[in-house]
Amino acid sequence: MATTEDWWAVWLGLIMFFAGLASIWGWNLVGWMTKTGTWVWGDFAWSKALKASSYQGWHPLLSLLVTYLVFTALTCLGAAAMKLDLKRFFLGWTFLFILTWIVWIIGHEAHFKASVNQFDQYGLSWGLSLGGGFSYMLALAVGLIIGNFFKGFAEFLKEAAKPEWFIKTAIVYLGIKIGLMSIEAAGFTFELAITGIAATFVAYLLVWPIVYALSRRVFRLSREAAAVLSSGISICGVSAAIATAGAIRARPVVPVMVSMLIVIFAMIELVVLPGFYTAVAPNQPIVNGAAMGMTVKTDGADAAAGAILDELMRANAEVNLGVVWQEGWILTSSIITKIWIDMFIGVWAFLLALVWVYKVERQPGQSKVGVMEIWHRFPKFVLGYLVAWFVYMAIATLGPDLSEAATSGAEAVEGPMRKMMFMLTFVSIGVITDFSKLRGMGKLALLYAIALFAIIAPLAYGVAWIFHHGMMPPTA
Repeated sequence: MATTEDWWAVWLGLIMFFAGLASIWGWNLVGWMTKTGTWVWGDFAWSKALKASSYQGWHPLLSLLVTYLVFTALTCLGAAAMKLDLKRFFLGWTFLFILTWIVWIIGHEAHFKASVNQFDQYGLSWGLSLGGGFSYMLALAVGLIIGNFFKGFAEFLKEAAKPEWFIKTAIVYLGIKIGLMSIEAAGFTFELAITGIAATFVAYLLVWPIVYALSRRVFRLSREAAAVLSSGISICGVSAAIATAGAIRARPVVPVMVSMLIVIFAMIELVVLPGFYTAVAPNQPIVNGAAMGMTVKTDGADAAAGAILDELMRANAEVNLGVVWQEGWILTSSIITKIWIDMFIGVWAFLLALVWVYKVERQPGQSKVGVMEIWHRFPKFVLGYLVAWFVYMAIATLGPDLSEAATSGAEAVEGPMRKMMFMLTFVSIGVITDFSKLRGMGKLALLYAIALFAIIAPLAYGVAWIFHHGMMPPTA
């Protein structure tokens, strides 16, 4: 419980969750957290670009320093527990933190971020009106440039560039936001959860067999390669590929090759799909979010793509549809769908292990598969997410005064802390993505591309349309 990214996402998430919850007793333990502001080129000031969440009178750079010190201490504690090289992690984390905040500040320049309705407020004659999504896209672009053109620097950062850890921590923080949103729109949240279950059945019972059959019959892959690839592309990316490989005892090289494909194609999806969905179906925000959750095959890339989609669609809706949607609902539709899929990977790995042991391999004296295999494969960060979500829902039932007190502490965690983890994820994903690794994997890459864009993406959008068509986020 102290040596994996999954568990340390839970611990980092719950530490800040309980710190924020202390506001119920009148203790503000998270008001030091820095948050970004919108500023105008030629009129930069630290007081406009940054400020403490709720500690009045703090200089912005003091707030940023405390933010660095707190998260450096917590992440280094996790890195030591996970047996990482602590010196390399500390140095890499420091550069990664500084780079992330520089990019985040640049991304909040008014010409990039401000909506059309804010042009007069900032004295603008033009602007891209991309909202907060531009910061995420810029962070990814900077990371990809480092990862592919400055490989020495990328290697230096890799000990600290842990996108899965960062995004899983952000998802725990997201549980707080969903809990707060559930207070306002319980019925809508319940509907999203139910439709997410339907998506799970589609991913496992429909998409997996199709991709497996394509792998075996058309591309003539071995059973182990076909199974690992089918799980990786049909279910939840690297986690599913590794879990499947372990369950069927595949050769170590198989999940490594599949994982490289998953990460690289996830970057392509991350860049392409948010803008594509926004352009093609600007009036179907929840359909687009749910489709993203079923299509993008890593937790990090899915949450990142969902965050960009949320920003782009809300900015577009404000400008072209004349409606202001609440932040987070489009992202939530993506995350909830993905989490349902993630939650059952342990069960699926267990079932595949049974099939391999008792049918495919059929070796005399083969050891039995224990039920604990399900727990070993279960994504533990989901536990932190659910705790945060349900605790805040429970608080809501105890009265409006308690809810208001809890909300004041939650805002720093589910807002700037969560978004900082998203930003760290984007930079880190770019840093560890090396497109040159596609060389020599032409057959697998072709199969992956066909399965993703010709099978999974259309089916995912069709299912999302069936279950979410017409659903709209609450308005701000």
